[in-house]
Amino acid sequence: MKFVVTGSLGNISKPLAEKLVAAGHKVIVVSSKVDKTAQIEALGAIAAVGSVEDVAFLTKTFTGADAVYTMVPPNFGAGDWKKYIAGIGENYAEAIHSSGVKNVVNLSSMGAHMPQGCGPVSGLFYVEKALNALDGVNVKHLRPGFFYTNFLANVGMVKHMGIIGGNYGENAKLVLVHPTDIAEVAAEEIQGLKFKGKSIRYITSDEKTTNEVAAILGKAIGKPELPWVNFKDEETLEGMLQAGVPEEIAKNYAEMGAAIRSGEMVSDYIKNKPTEFGKIKLEAFTPVFAAVYAQS
Repeated sequence: MKFVVTGSLGNISKPLAEKLVAAGHKVIVVSSKVDKTAQIEALGAIAAVGSVEDVAFLTKTFTGADAVYTMVPPNFGAGDWKKYIAGIGENYAEAIHSSGVKNVVNLSSMGAHMPQGCGPVSGLFYVEKALNALDGVNVKHLRPGFFYTNFLANVGMVKHMGIIGGNYGENAKLVLVHPTDIAEVAAEEIQGLKFKGKSIRYITSDEKTTNEVAAILGKAIGKPELPWVNFKDEETLEGMLQAGVPEEIAKNYAEMGAAIRSGEMVSDYIKNKPTEFGKIKLEAFTPVFAAVYAQS
């Protein structure tokens, strides 16, 4: 079968492409960077170099595919991040319609039921909406939880302040996921093509409270008493701005943290919790965290 994978060699797209190639499929990997071509070809895939903002490029690339895996690449330079994300979703929808593709596995996120109030995830609400409007196209939206790799952004805080924290609320329970577990589900869905119509699948690897997260990550770096500190929204925003995060991005991340704190971000997940979790628990991720910490 012929599959198109967007997202270049990202934390999900790369292992997904590897799994599809290993299964004997023809795989085209979309990347905006020509210097990724050799790495993509080394996987046994075909590189399609172009921009997800170019509908004509996407249409040409998608044509003839049995299914496509769509995701919105990060763009930290966007003036209106939610609008940018929504716009890429519209580009995908137009290209899928024009190319005649009938099956789509789309990377969304827990919280994508919220049209507003959930930072960048509210942009994904509109991506789902655009894809759901396609007649005669089967779409499976993957809604993973909070990536383990997001904790790597806290390494500086841990190193220099001796704390880890966020604006998620007092000892909040976080629904967590490893990117490899997402790739596993995506590979299953895109190869099986058993989904019909429009549907959602939540992906979770682990659930941990913020205090448990601090204890597990702290132990991995020799700081078993590492505390989780709860910040106010304005403190979270100010901290990110001081760290050099663009204001638009910082505002959206602070908003998403508030959605976690209110419980609204996980409300639909709780109603539709998966019966099976992924294989990779938080403890298995700690060597990566410890390595980045040691090198910082």
